[in-house]
Amino acid sequence: MIFKNNKIYNVLKYLALIVFNAIGVFYKALAEIWKLPYGDEIALTCSALALFVGTLIGISSYKFNSLEVDTDTSLDDDLLVERDDE
Repeated sequence: MIFKNNKIYNVLKYLALIVFNAIGVFYKALAEIWKLPYGDEIALTCSALALFVGTLIGISSYKFNSLEVDTDTSLDDDLLVERDDE
């Protein structure tokens, strides 16, 4: 698992799904309306960042979901100790 902290995972997921794409589309629209520089470059950079962070959280999610959970609840005989105070 890449991200061990759930808060970091949630923040990066929010950035990848919403923030980077919203900034890219917003700047691209303003660049066309107001003739701002580097509209395509900034929009593509935001898309690349969203894809990269999305890939990282996807890998983290896959690794987390593929972890095996130890459900063995049996006790080993070696761990049992008898009390002598009876």
